[in-house]
Parts: sequence; structure tokens; C-alpha cells
Amino acid sequence: MAAIGFTAAAPIVGLSPVAYAADAVRAEIGKPLQEAQKLAQAGKNKEALAKLKEADAVGGKTPNEIYMIERTRASAAAAAGDNDAAAKAFEAVINSGKLSPAEAPKFTQALAGIYYRAKDYPKAIIWIQRSLKDGDNPQMHELLVQTYYISGKYAEAAKELQSSHANSEGSLQMLANIQLKQNDKAGYVQTLEKLAGSYPKTSYWADLLNRVSGKPGFSGTLSLDVLRLRLANGLLAKPGEYMEMSQLALQAGNPAEALKVIDQGYKKNVLGVGSDAARHQRLKDLAVKTAADSEKTAAAQEAELTKNKDADGLSNLGFGMVTAGKVDKGLDLMTKAAKMDEAKHPEELKLHLGIAQAQAGKKAAALATLKTVKGTDGAADLARYWTLQINHPM
Repeated sequence: MAAIGFTAAAPIVGLSPVAYAADAVRAEIGKPLQEAQKLAQAGKNKEALAKLKEADAVGGKTPNEIYMIERTRASAAAAAGDNDAAAKAFEAVINSGKLSPAEAPKFTQALAGIYYRAKDYPKAIIWIQRSLKDGDNPQMHELLVQTYYISGKYAEAAKELQSSHANSEGSLQMLANIQLKQNDKAGYVQTLEKLAGSYPKTSYWADLLNRVSGKPGFSGTLSLDVLRLRLANGLLAKPGEYMEMSQLALQAGNPAEALKVIDQGYKKNVLGVGSDAARHQRLKDLAVKTAADSEKTAAAQEAELTKNKDADGLSNLGFGMVTAGKVDKGLDLMTKAAKMDEAKHPEELKLHLGIAQAQAGKKAAALATLKTVKGTDGAADLARYWTLQINHPM
């Protein structure tokens, strides 16, 4: 199973030291405190921390003096990258009870970020959770998930993602990675479907279609439908893929579709080049001839299929007509076929009707039809994926 990439970062909250007030502290503390604040404002944070030691040496400090010293230290230490000193100072400031209601959440979030960057994940989790009790914050939710993930708490990370209904691409990528690590294949596919639907990319679609094809019980008769989705999402790239799809389309009685696939391969310089160019041309000639023959015999073929109540054959004939441009006639045949009791593969017939309606530009009808597809052979999965593709095309 290939992992999906994701990124998340700890928040960095800019916090300034409280302004120096001469009447709030004694002179022997006020002088080094004021100098430390000036040094910090000038970006000389290490020098500011050194200057604060003079204030630390003064005995009998009042709670307010301690608060002002620690707040200045918190700002300077965080800016200097001294996580240990910053964490201790932030905790002292937060526990002082002197922060305003507006400031308190900012300090709590900053402390959580400090512990995260220091890789002290247990404490980071404690302070992130404390910050979330003060109010919902998407960034802190993301950091909590990231912290759970990095510290190997995958179940907690997944629970947090699912409970917060996080639908950003990064959150879904992380959930997918967690599900892979937990070998939760069903959950991974569900998350992958959300990614393909909300953030359509070839990587998501390729993984999704590879998985549906390899799913136990998948019907080989749906191989062409998988290739149709691959084509719709720009996933056909190799000559063999174009050849396979066109050959399967011919076998399904849809030469017009085969010819369109071949023509696209030629336009992209995938077919008609290289050592197999002659083989490509022979397949194209066959598709052209078969399409012409099909046009001549369509009426007789319809009569024969109707007489034999061959629902599957009528559906294939109708699909071919839709592809060839005879949309109304083709859709009418496919609709009748889907309602016949004699169908060998009734769910596939509904799937094909939905695909044909989508290709004919009848979006609402296609979505309604695809919604009715059931079963466990892959048809229902493909119907759901076609719905994703229709609503969120590449």
C-alpha cells in the first residue's frame, strides 16, 4: 500500500513582553527588566535572557514582579529558540492568573507549539487539549492530530480526525495514512473516495481504480468500465492501455467507442508510432470497418435481439449508438433493456445506462440512474466512482 503525502505544522504565535511600568516593580528589578525588554525588541534575545538573570537574583519578589520577569523571558526565550526556558516561562505566565481573557488562549497555544517543536509530545498534547477547552480552533485540532500521529497514537489521531469532521485535503491524507498503518483497507478506500471526489488528482484516481479492480469478487466483465473511468480521468498513457480498451470496446459491440479511443491515442502520439505502428493501424482499420458494418446491420440486429429478449445485447447495441451520436435512440434501447427481467447482468446494465447518460450530457439522469446500481461485483463501486467523476471532473 502506498502512503499519501501530507504536511502539518505547529502554530507560532507572536507574543510581546508586557510594557515596563516603573511604579509596578522595584528599581533593582525594573532596571534590568527594562534593559532586557529593549534588547529583546532589538532582536538580541540571548542578551535579553542574560540580563534577566540580574532581576532573578533579587530576593523577595512580588507576584507582579515575577509575572513581568517571566513574561519578558517567555517572549525572548521563544524568539531565541530556547524551548526549555520558554516552556517554563510560559507555564509561569499562564499559571499567574494575570493574563487577560483575550491573551490566555494565545499563550496556551504558543506553549503547545513550543512543546511540539521540542518534541515533548506528551506535554504538547496536554496543552493542546487545554487550549481546545478554551474554544474550538482548527489549527490546534490539526496540531493535535499531527502530534498523535508522530507519537504513534494512530487510533487517537483517527478518532480526532473523524470527530472533528475534518475535510481538508491534508486532514484526509493524514487519515488515509493512519488507515494504511492500521491495515484498515475499507476505511482507506472510503477516505480515498473523499479525496478523489473533493480534490480530484490522477494519483487518487489511479489508486482507487487499482483497488476496485483487485477487490475480491470483482467481475471481469467490468474491465472495460474501469478503463472508461481511467480514460475520463486522463490515466491512459501506454500504447497497450489504448489497445486493450479499444479491443474490449470492439468485443462489447461498440466500434464507435473503440475508434474514439484509438483516435485519442493517435492525437497524443501514443499510437501510430514506434515498432508497433503497423499493428495500431490494423486495429484502427478494423474499428473503422466494424463501425461501418454495425451501421448497416443495426436495424436487423435490434430486431433479432428484441425477438430473443436479449437485454444485455440490446444494452450493448444502445451504448454503441450513443457513442456513435444516435443518443436518443441508443438511450431508449438501453432504458428498455435495463427494465427487462431477462438481463443476465442487471446491475451492469444500469451502470452502462448511467455512463451513457453522462457521456450524452444528461447529468441529472445519469446521477439518478447510477444511484440505483447495487451488488458486490464492483458495479456499485464503479457507479459511485462515476458519480464522483461527474460531480468533480479532473
